[in-house]
Amino acid sequence: MKSEDTPLRPSGQQSATSARARFAASRPARRGFLRAGLSGAAALGTGVTLAAIPASAASRGTSRRPSTPEEALRALAAGNARWSTYREKHPDETPTVRQTVASGQHPFAVILGCVDSRVPPELVFDQGLGDLLTVRTAGEVLDEAVLGSVAYGVLELQIPLVLVLGHQSCGAVKAAVQADTSGEELPAHIQYLADQIAPNIDRTKDGDARVDSTIDANIRAVRTRLAAEPDLAAKVNAGQLAIVGARYELTNQVVHHIA
Repeated sequence: MKSEDTPLRPSGQQSATSARARFAASRPARRGFLRAGLSGAAALGTGVTLAAIPASAASRGTSRRPSTPEEALRALAAGNARWSTYREKHPDETPTVRQTVASGQHPFAVILGCVDSRVPPELVFDQGLGDLLTVRTAGEVLDEAVLGSVAYGVLELQIPLVLVLGHQSCGAVKAAVQADTSGEELPAHIQYLADQIAPNIDRTKDGDARVDSTIDANIRAVRTRLAAEPDLAAKVNAGQLAIVGARYELTNQVVHHIA
């Protein structure tokens, strides 16, 4: 976890006055909570700090599911705190839940993540059946199918949170950086992925530092593009949706905000 990054901070179309009135700012504990990120289509606004959620928070069970961006972020924060401290609950896997989700789904967050086998969102956030709508593509690359999948979650299922989840040591980003440096053509459809990531390469750095910085830049670019989608931007402006950029560290299993 890089020292300049903090667990998720919101930005969005809320006024500074209303945001501060609703959520008091405080210095974040390292593992205690994620900071929310509300992304507007035009600009990033003032920060909102979410209250700490105990790592021991249990499965929602029969309690009300998160229905606002803030509640959804808190649920993810609690889950990642459990996961990163080896106290996961594996919630929402009971026979009752399995029968309930057979008749319909009400996930509370869309997670747009990488295909990397080491970063399964349901485990990283310690969630269960029906909790997350996961969309996974190498390097979080967007295409029409991915955009349609995210839009389905937000517009049809009324999900209040979209989290773009990049991760440490992303192979897709590394391949894109190496191909950009060498001029080598990558095999088949892998070149398409590299072409999508290439505009986000941080050429102010070299070697491993370039790859690491590009991972963050790519998360920001994907988040910004999603926030610019008119239908999603309308939801953000109405306070019904947050679009957040975040990164998972393989070394300590912590998810933190990418501003």
